Amino acid sequence: MLSAACKINLALEVLGRRDDGYHEIATVMQTVDLSDKLVLEDAEVLELRTTASEVPTDGTNLALKAALILRESAGVSRGARIMLDKQIPVAAGLGGGSTDAAAVLVGLNRLWGLGWSTARLAEVAVKLGMDVPFFLRGGAALATGRGEHLKALAGSALALVLVNPRVAASTAEIYGGVTASMYSDGAQARGMAAALRSRQPSRVATTLGNTLERVASARYREVEQMEAALLAAGALGAAMSGSGLTVFGVARSYDHARQIRRRVARARWGCWAVRTLQGPAIRIRRSPR
Repeated sequence: MLSAACKINLALEVLGRRDDGYHEIATVMQTVDLSDKLVLEDAEVLELRTTASEVPTDGTNLALKAALILRESAGVSRGARIMLDKQIPVAAGLGGGSTDAAAVLVGLNRLWGLGWSTARLAEVAVKLGMDVPFFLRGGAALATGRGEHLKALAGSALALVLVNPRVAASTAEIYGGVTASMYSDGAQARGMAAALRSRQPSRVATTLGNTLERVASARYREVEQMEAALLAAGALGAAMSGSGLTVFGVARSYDHARQIRRRVARARWGCWAVRTLQGPAIRIRRSPR
């Protein structure tokens, strides 16, 4: 069984628009211990099954797409049954699809006996999406370019509260709302890298920022509502992750995070108290007997 952790963006800046139509970004990503679970087994064909009714099981699913691309790249004709127990909310700015894809690459590399290095898997991962190479390693990293250039950072042991409105947002829609007046120079992302080195939750909290939040909050009132609720409940700081709509708050400790979660929990919101992960995002675990 594989555990596939999600991520938050502690800082995310849009630096400009590229000639290829994508945006140049600078972001600090950090894995946290909210995870999907995957089981991979030998099978005649490649197939995906999932516990989440809203998740597609065809070639549009990034996990199955990862299997197809790896099989083609490796020149093998093996099959596999991928069973996905979905715990990370979908289209939430947490990289759930990307971490599942990374887990499939790691798992099939083992199941099929390919013996590929992480660097070689990363060459396949980048074809699937800019976040996928990050999940092959996890921890904390500064990502630049479209997100594919990664520099590992010294992470900090943080306790956080994630709040998701159970409303999905389109990444293309959010990025499409970015204007030139929102471009910046990457200083905030560099400042967050320094804040992580300080290992002070209060300093991390005061350095949070996400350019895409300006777009999302103008279109989805839930973003401001969740952020206000976290701050009112005692969070040291709060911001949206990725292209949203999940908002996270920084706590003083894990006990404090659990207190905040209880205060902001509402029937229409999903809430989790989590901790940052310093090790791999993808972990192989023994299946319970």
